[in-house]
Amino acid sequence: MGLIVQKFGGTSVGSIERIQNVADRVIETYKQGKDVVVVVSAMGISTDHLIQMANDISENPSKRELDMLVSTGEQVSMSLLAMALQEKGYQSISLTGWQAGIKTENAYGNARILDIDIKRVNGHLANGNIVIVAGFQGLTDDDEIATLGRGGSDTTAVALAASLKAEKCEIYTDVTGVYTTDPRVVKEARKLDSISYDEMLEMANLGAGVLHPRSVEFAKNYNVKLEVRSSMEKETGTMIEEDVSMEGNLTVRGIAFEDNVTKVTVHGLQDDISTLSTLFTILSDHKINVDIIIQNTNGNEATDISFSLDSQVLKYALEVLSKYQTELNYEHISYEGDLSKVSIVGSGMISNPGVAAKMFNILASKQIKVKMVSTSEIKVSTIVDNSTMLSAIECLHEAFELEAKQPVNV
Repeated sequence: MGLIVQKFGGTSVGSIERIQNVADRVIETYKQGKDVVVVVSAMGISTDHLIQMANDISENPSKRELDMLVSTGEQVSMSLLAMALQEKGYQSISLTGWQAGIKTENAYGNARILDIDIKRVNGHLANGNIVIVAGFQGLTDDDEIATLGRGGSDTTAVALAASLKAEKCEIYTDVTGVYTTDPRVVKEARKLDSISYDEMLEMANLGAGVLHPRSVEFAKNYNVKLEVRSSMEKETGTMIEEDVSMEGNLTVRGIAFEDNVTKVTVHGLQDDISTLSTLFTILSDHKINVDIIIQNTNGNEATDISFSLDSQVLKYALEVLSKYQTELNYEHISYEGDLSKVSIVGSGMISNPGVAAKMFNILASKQIKVKMVSTSEIKVSTIVDNSTMLSAIECLHEAFELEAKQPVNV
């Protein structure tokens, strides 16, 4: 008897009717002779509602109390699903993250999983139970509840699959798999039969919301086979694993994008060997994530450094940089908002050096100005104006021949 871990997101458990549907999907797998562990998110937008209530009470709620609050959302989903399975005649038990043995670091709101003691889960499986585990949460060494950050239920599922040595981890969502780009934006987007861990990790980090990046990283590190499937449609999804076949010899497998990007430039820094280290150590110490970095030296022993970041942290970043102006010894700071990041991803790019040139030629032909560029072996990212983002996605998707024969209905 093999073991399957199944994860159902907030949309999939967003109502009693949908929870009943999830129960039927779980039972189908159980009837195939499989042990089943199910990880659930909170129902629909209930987490957003809990956070809003906290913000209505306090402008700066305690991180500890916020984790205590939002961790309750998954507990509602897990207990209702266990009840639904029991009513259908199947043994089931629900466990919180800490009851399931999930240990995390001491970091409220964005903790990482350190270890999982699978003894209790294995015991319930041995007794014939379908085990339902609350995603997104665990327990610190100080016996404090800590949550894993948005998308953390994906990570819970993959980590459990790795610890339990599951055959596969199935991620059920509101789409039928991983697409060449968001089918809500490009109707001709095509579902991929398979994609590699590295490609999926790049796609997730670059804005594709179908999987949380940390879950893909976990899957790669522990060689967990992932399948992204629809919780509503009975069709195969997209397999995410180490070795995948190239579809039609495509060098580019997908287009990822995200808006809400701001470019920040620190002007007049001293052009010496420690400048980059000092600047980005300060930003890192204050938990400010930066993305694309460009350095321009103007020849008079001064340099300008630009970097992109999420617009939501711009105000905080400016406050931090202002606080350290004396130490950094810069002249002034400028920033440009209303930007987007558009990226092409594909492992075939490693052996095809002309892909970046083709991308820039395509964008130039559509009069789309590229403001920043970042590359790796399997991706090229560009920063463009928000107003040109959609055009950039569409023309790149078409030029790299990623279209489906039939448009996707969403």
